[in-house]
Amino acid sequence: MTNTVSSMTGFARVSGEADWGSWAWEAKSVNGRSLDVRVNVPSGFETLERQVKQAASKAFSRGNLQIGLRIDLSAGKETLVVNSDALNAVVDAFQNASSAAMDGNALATLMTIKGVVEAGVQSTRDIGADESVVRDMAAAGEQLIVDLALSRRSEGAAMADVISGYLDEMEAHRADAAALAGDQPKLLKARLEKQIAELEADKHVDADRMAAEIALAAAKADVREELDRLAAHIETGRSLLEGGGAIGRKLDFLAQEFNREANTLCSKSVSLDLTNAGLAIKGLVDQFKEQAANVE
Repeated sequence: MTNTVSSMTGFARVSGEADWGSWAWEAKSVNGRSLDVRVNVPSGFETLERQVKQAASKAFSRGNLQIGLRIDLSAGKETLVVNSDALNAVVDAFQNASSAAMDGNALATLMTIKGVVEAGVQSTRDIGADESVVRDMAAAGEQLIVDLALSRRSEGAAMADVISGYLDEMEAHRADAAALAGDQPKLLKARLEKQIAELEADKHVDADRMAAEIALAAAKADVREELDRLAAHIETGRSLLEGGGAIGRKLDFLAQEFNREANTLCSKSVSLDLTNAGLAIKGLVDQFKEQAANVE
């Protein structure tokens, strides 16, 4: 699990049937800055809330989780419940109104009176009082967490492929920018010479002074450090994806670093092609950050 990228979004469901009815655990997970687990269980199963939260805390480090247990007793076996008070009352009434002895037939007739015998309806609290049922539901809840983790890792694997693709595209644009960066001094010199020619002031500009200005401008427009840092960040991103685990926050920080270098690259650029390469990287950084926000 530690070498796998996990998403913060996922869904899992575990269900089953018993002689008392049917049940189903469901879990939904979405993005979250930290781990927030909310568990809803029917009356009588309150002890499961703590157990499931503990299992989720061990399995996940980030995400908003909504977990619920649904109990359906409609499919369970009905039981007959004799209302002793009602039965005693009708027996007394029969004996007071008749001199005949109470026999089986008379008793059977009396028990058909409404309210004497009723179909028993179990409540979730009744079911929850059975320790074996609670143990089964606890085991199913733990399986739910396992299945949710599998769901998040499955989506995380797909996201890792997408993010890796963004890194590859960034590297391609960075390589293009590196090839264009060598033209920066020449382009700066041409720009300055053109400006001087347009001002018709070239005869008044000292050649040494002009060379110094060109050198200063070239130093300011040197993008080699930015390109080196971009290369290092790309390698860091690949290492994080390969190592897996809870890397979401690290990827988010890395996106900020990518954006900083891309902005500087664009601001130092003196050519349209180099600027376009920087803008292409910025666009990929936005997509990278959007995906990273879904990573645990």
